[in-house]
Amino acid sequence: MITIGGRARSLEEILTVSQLGYPFMEISFNDPDVVSGWIPRLMKIRETAGCRYLAHYPNEDHPLNPDILRERFLPRIRKLMDLSQRLDITKATLHFWMDRRWLPMEILPQKLEILSQIVKYGNARGITICLENLSERADSFAPAFEAIDNLKMTLDIGHAQLLSRQNTSWGFLEKYFPRIAHVHAHDNRGGKNVDDDLHLALGEGIVDYRAIIKSLWARGYDGTITMEVKPQDMPRTKQLLEECLRQAAL
Repeated sequence: MITIGGRARSLEEILTVSQLGYPFMEISFNDPDVVSGWIPRLMKIRETAGCRYLAHYPNEDHPLNPDILRERFLPRIRKLMDLSQRLDITKATLHFWMDRRWLPMEILPQKLEILSQIVKYGNARGITICLENLSERADSFAPAFEAIDNLKMTLDIGHAQLLSRQNTSWGFLEKYFPRIAHVHAHDNRGGKNVDDDLHLALGEGIVDYRAIIKSLWARGYDGTITMEVKPQDMPRTKQLLEECLRQAAL
């Protein structure tokens, strides 16, 4: 059964989204010291709201420097996974840039080794690690999926609209559907840089979300979908997602 939840990037947003009644929240885990201070409050919110949490881990400190990734990013992610375990989090999204158009191939083996360590550490704590597409197309994820059996994917249908004439969700659906364990839903008007990643409510941009959701359903997807939009845009976005799912089921 597909489950729809909300995204929260701060403690203030966590409090706001918790009042909307969704079965889960995907929350930003960036700084271990900050998140550690949140733990008592998050436990209380979870109990009061009756929701569970998913984690969204931070961007890499330097995606093209394996030494920095190994010395700074990897220890930080491990601490965040330890904190995730305390909150019974079983699924987490990870940014780990793999775009073969710009990533020097000589550092790819080192990046894959670091990513493998993250997945292994997470799995040992009951956490499924989902690699999120940023600028990547499906072929960029091939080395990671070939090297790491337990690595899953967060399909971000908004990011898939950027830097491409056609939404790249279709390539991921065709080649790696079994790896898709989570979905991010938001809209934009296309574009070529980070400023174009608008995170609009569904229907306010050009993402063909109806067709993508229908394809997910037809292929048997039964996982989680996070609405990566502002809290005030979540009720309408949820309504549109539910309409898509009802139509797909006919």
